[in-house]
Amino acid sequence: MLIWFAVVSVVMVAFVFRSPAIDYRTVMIGAVLPVFEGFLGGPMVFHSVVGAVVLLAGVMAVTSGRRVLRRRLLGIPIGVMCHLVLDGSFTRTEVFWWPVSGTAFASGTIPEWDHLAVSLVLELVGVAVAWWAWGTFGLHDDEARRRFREDGRLTLPA
Repeated sequence: MLIWFAVVSVVMVAFVFRSPAIDYRTVMIGAVLPVFEGFLGGPMVFHSVVGAVVLLAGVMAVTSGRRVLRRRLLGIPIGVMCHLVLDGSFTRTEVFWWPVSGTAFASGTIPEWDHLAVSLVLELVGVAVAWWAWGTFGLHDDEARRRFREDGRLTLPA
């Protein structure tokens, strides 16, 4: 389940922040990053709000004095935070509030694998949102696609 997280996160960030300077490619990376915890045995750091905040603080600390790099990398923790909303991690206290709720990682699968049928429907919704976003962000235009590929920038609607 990658399309749902990658595309819907970009659309959410684009319409909430309305910033042409955000690198939306890094938002996509951050949004799908927690899915890979499923291959490591279950929800861990990136399914936790504490993990997302520590990641944000780490990006801020590492990029001190490097504004362009900061703007580019901030998309990763923003994407992780979008993922927390889109997968419903907040409904599982032991996952969302780790390590505040206990130092052991939660047992079981990651939230997006708990209900596979729902996840498949959401993936199809993600494809529909991608189709809509393609037109909304003008990605049918060669220059707009080039700008997204090279700089991660989108043309936001007025």
